[in-house]
Amino acid sequence: MKDKYYELTLTLKDDFVEFIADFIANIAGDGVEIGRGKIIVRSENSVEFIKDAVNSLIGSLGSPIDIEYKIEQKDNEDWIQKYKSSIEPIEVGKFYIYPSWYSPQNGKVNIKIDPALAFGSGHHATTFSCLEAIEKYVHINNRVLDVGCGSGILGLACTKLGAKVELCDTDPISVDSCESNFKLNKVDYDELWEGSANQASGKYDIVIANIIADVLKFIVNDLKKVLKKDSILILSGILDKKESQVTKVYSDLKLLERKQKDEWVTLIYTNK
Repeated sequence: MKDKYYELTLTLKDDFVEFIADFIANIAGDGVEIGRGKIIVRSENSVEFIKDAVNSLIGSLGSPIDIEYKIEQKDNEDWIQKYKSSIEPIEVGKFYIYPSWYSPQNGKVNIKIDPALAFGSGHHATTFSCLEAIEKYVHINNRVLDVGCGSGILGLACTKLGAKVELCDTDPISVDSCESNFKLNKVDYDELWEGSANQASGKYDIVIANIIADVLKFIVNDLKKVLKKDSILILSGILDKKESQVTKVYSDLKLLERKQKDEWVTLIYTNK
């Protein structure tokens, strides 16, 4: 263990804390601590690249997010173990998401995700709602596409229900994280690639895109092209104040269900 470590503190509107924290968890192999209006990242290595990556993400959104950054060097302590001890499993319907130092639970669909990769996504309101939708709509042998797969948690949930899953993400670190989590769970995906839905082949029974409203608008035609007749499309990552922008471009599909948790909305469509 090194004598010193770096601590990056991001101060921002509470509405965006979990979204930005999930992004950081995918690119940083260290603990990410979430507080009200605050994210703290600790690492024995430089954290400057995290600040740069977050700024790049914000620049791609089309909507500014004001963030204050503070980087400090501090005396080391066993903060990784301290962080691990603060992580607890989460249950969403039949799914049980847990880190590897916990045991799986009998009678549940167990998904193992370690915080050194991208744990915490199960706690995010959008992922929580997507898991509820997956439990309801995904069936054995369905062909599923997970667009913007991140840690792979949603694809893992579908795989464990017996679906045939393909996944993609434009972030290479997320692709690596997804692959690692499938290995950790000892299950296989059909395809995994760096990119988006425009590179998919064929059509799918279920398409999941838990991204953000601006990206959902941008890739609307790509998502519609890969839907079979009577397919289910699960859209999430939508702030309630941007919901109307999304529903406008997907208005030719039939809205089956709308779920809201905190300020985040999940929309479930079919193309019947």
